[in-house]
Amino acid sequence: MLLLALLLSFFLGAATLPLTDVDEGAFTEATREMLAADNLVSPTLNGQPRHDKPILIYWAQAVSVSVLGINELGFRLPSLISAVLWVLATGLFCARYGRRADAPLAMLVMTLSLMVGMIAKAAIADALLNLWLALSMFGIYAYSEAARQNDGARARLALRLTALALGLGFLTKGPVALMFPVLVCGLYLLSIRQWRLIRDALLDFPAWLLLIATVLPWHVLVYLDQGDAFFRGFYLQHNVNRYTSTFEGHGGNPLYYLLVLPFVLLPFSGWLLVSLRRAWRHWRVAGEMAAETHLLRFLVLWFSVVFVFFSLSRTQLPHYLLYGCTPLFILMARYRPLRQQRWLVLLPGVAGMALIALLPVLLPAFSQRLVKPDDLAMLAALIEAFDPVLIAGLALLAFVSVVLAVSRRLPPWQTLVLIGLLQSVALNGLLAPAIMSVTQVPIKALAEISRAEAWPVVSYRVSQPSFSVYRQAVTPSRLPVVGEVVFTRRDRLSELESRLQPAHLELLSERGRFVLAVVRSMP
Repeated sequence: MLLLALLLSFFLGAATLPLTDVDEGAFTEATREMLAADNLVSPTLNGQPRHDKPILIYWAQAVSVSVLGINELGFRLPSLISAVLWVLATGLFCARYGRRADAPLAMLVMTLSLMVGMIAKAAIADALLNLWLALSMFGIYAYSEAARQNDGARARLALRLTALALGLGFLTKGPVALMFPVLVCGLYLLSIRQWRLIRDALLDFPAWLLLIATVLPWHVLVYLDQGDAFFRGFYLQHNVNRYTSTFEGHGGNPLYYLLVLPFVLLPFSGWLLVSLRRAWRHWRVAGEMAAETHLLRFLVLWFSVVFVFFSLSRTQLPHYLLYGCTPLFILMARYRPLRQQRWLVLLPGVAGMALIALLPVLLPAFSQRLVKPDDLAMLAALIEAFDPVLIAGLALLAFVSVVLAVSRRLPPWQTLVLIGLLQSVALNGLLAPAIMSVTQVPIKALAEISRAEAWPVVSYRVSQPSFSVYRQAVTPSRLPVVGEVVFTRRDRLSELESRLQPAHLELLSERGRFVLAVVRSMP
């Protein structure tokens, strides 16, 4: 069942769905440019330094595409491998420190959760970051348990492996990979009154040396290559300013993640509510300082720190919450819902499947709220892409979900796992290909035409970095000149032509809402 879940949730569509914009396109184009320029130190995007993330994800993608070629699977394979290792590490931790029987279920719930499946096959840094975060947290707990059992050798080994994971996480996404484990570690050890373990960790110089040896060399190389530009761009702008200011329109609201959490965990949102209630009762019965509550305390602290931190941030995105969701999967496996809680547990999952099935029917209602011609054209194309076969397939999957929920032959947690499999098929096998055929397939097609014709192409008022990936060349963003080909949206053509007068545009090719046009001089 776990193998089937991995195939449907992680791998289905990973090699066939086009790269998405902006994030996947930006990461993959930076990797492509890094290889093309033979510079493995300083990534660029459209020829300009890219300071969004440190280097590790680019290195991982560079190794992958060097073997598999420049294609979707080549760029996504590091995320897929990272996500699988993240799932396996969670299962091993659950079997070692929780109940062995809970480990397979924790891995199943994790694999089939909506946001984990999305991140697993996204060619961005988050699957790799979540792997290092999980390994760091697991190492911290292993260190505390070994130290409490006076097993000094195992405690030192756990601490040094944690330092290595912290360093690799830092090379993946910067301070966030260090901050959460350190904060959770301190709060947890203080809560179980093991202050000496904090002191011992701080005085373990081999662990510090391992952390520094992992992080420092690339930082020295990037400083030698471009001075302090990366440090100002990444650490100040993309860390401090991202937390204190709204970035890219992703505004902050203290209630945001409270509303997002049920969608992140679909179809298991109802299961989470039941699990947290049962975990609270267990904690009260077992006693505040009972040994069996140590793991529970650690897991709750892990989630709470991440949840509170990002709830107070001025920049918020749904996948940030995944940094704190690994403990929730372990808790849900530990506190499986009882039969009398059936409808409370199943209702969110069934409702999610119904919403997916009704999406083709609900889309036309959005036309009344759209004003821009381009938005209306894209909506019309999406409605057309949802053909009768697709609609029937989504409806069938939703119907099967309802049948599973109504039937009482299986326990509610087994029913939800089956609904999770159906959700993966609906999203990755039916819905995503239809949406991509409208949003991303046209970009890929035009890029491949440009590459085959070897046209000199610039882009005008579009942010689609995947175009450069498929074209396998940098595409400057500026006003074109006579003789150049411009990649833009159809609704930008009249504006662009007015700016180019007396020159004019000659349409070369169009796909969906995007076009290629060459600038011609007036005769």
